[in-house]
Amino acid sequence: MAEKAQKLESFIWEGKDRKGNKSKGELLGSNLALVKAQLRKQGIVPDKVKKKPKPLFGSSKKITPFDIAMLTRQLATMMKAGVPLVQSFDIVADGLENKGLQDLVMSIRNDIASGTSFAGALSRHPKYFDDLYCNLVDSGEKAGALEQMLDRIATYLEKTEILKKKVKKAMTYPIAVVVVAIVVTAILLVKVVPQFEALFQGFGADLPVFTQMVVGLSEWMQQWWFAVLLGIMGTVFVFKETKRRSQKFSDAVDKFSLRIPIVGEILDKSAVAKFGRVLSTTFAAGVPLVDALESVSGATGNAVYRDAIRTIKNDVSSGTQLQASMRRVDVFPTMAVQLTAIGEESGNLDEMLSKVAEHYEAVVDDMVDNLTALMEPMIMAVLGVLVGGLIVAMYLPIFQMGMVVG
Repeated sequence: MAEKAQKLESFIWEGKDRKGNKSKGELLGSNLALVKAQLRKQGIVPDKVKKKPKPLFGSSKKITPFDIAMLTRQLATMMKAGVPLVQSFDIVADGLENKGLQDLVMSIRNDIASGTSFAGALSRHPKYFDDLYCNLVDSGEKAGALEQMLDRIATYLEKTEILKKKVKKAMTYPIAVVVVAIVVTAILLVKVVPQFEALFQGFGADLPVFTQMVVGLSEWMQQWWFAVLLGIMGTVFVFKETKRRSQKFSDAVDKFSLRIPIVGEILDKSAVAKFGRVLSTTFAAGVPLVDALESVSGATGNAVYRDAIRTIKNDVSSGTQLQASMRRVDVFPTMAVQLTAIGEESGNLDEMLSKVAEHYEAVVDDMVDNLTALMEPMIMAVLGVLVGGLIVAMYLPIFQMGMVVG
């Protein structure tokens, strides 16, 4: 059964309902015979059933983590309203425009309808539902509180995705400034400077040193621009591949990223926020603290915090208090450690960890806004220096000739 559930395909059908009216539609199934049987159960006499042709270039949109967060929120809302789980999937699938997501939802729905547990059905799609998600759903199923657990998971996913967007914005902005500056400078060097160079050749006098440097750079760019472009693209590709394949290199990049001015602090605070959010969600779900820390270690998104949390997990498993171990590893801010200590002493650890997450999410939000405000004048300054410098270099000989004539 599990083998078939993993090979569901879309079938297009035409037929007549109980009243003899013509109807048509689309249905998911593992083979033609089962689809026809399913249609007969629904009171439809199928005239034509065939596999839906796959588009040449694929029309399904990519399924994003935000889509999964939205799906979880919809399921939680349905179940809170008393709608059965299988029916909830049917209702959600009907309202989806993303065909890929709709197929995923119907595949999970069919698995559950055939007797598989919710967590078991999700675990067949590890690309979209990680171990943390599946373990939390499993805990909710076993405790008989699936709707509350789905609500918690949805909140966790929504907050995490919002935080990721903010961090991405903080990282993208400086890169965008550099790219715009390079592109504008390259266009000026390749297209504009040669026009002035042709003019200068008729002067019959030595050009200023600054102008000679710019003209020389322009000639070099005209000759080697393609090699420069390939070099940049090659460097980016090699960096990404090395980071993906080499754990040591990836860890070194993570450590270095935390030392970058402003951006490093944003990454640092976002890792603390993720720590608080994931640990509060898992601990509130009844997952033992040691197991919860194992889930958290891979969710912070940074090697420094991953290693620190693994050390904390070993300390906690040997009887050390969470806050004492957090203080010992010396990577967490004092406020995060103090709130954790209060949570341990009062017995409200999940609530205090949630406050840690909320506080540092707000800090990241403010820092990203400040960075955006700071980068706007920096963009103008950088572009002004580059473009202004090239213009000055081009007009210097003209000014010099005017002074000689004067």
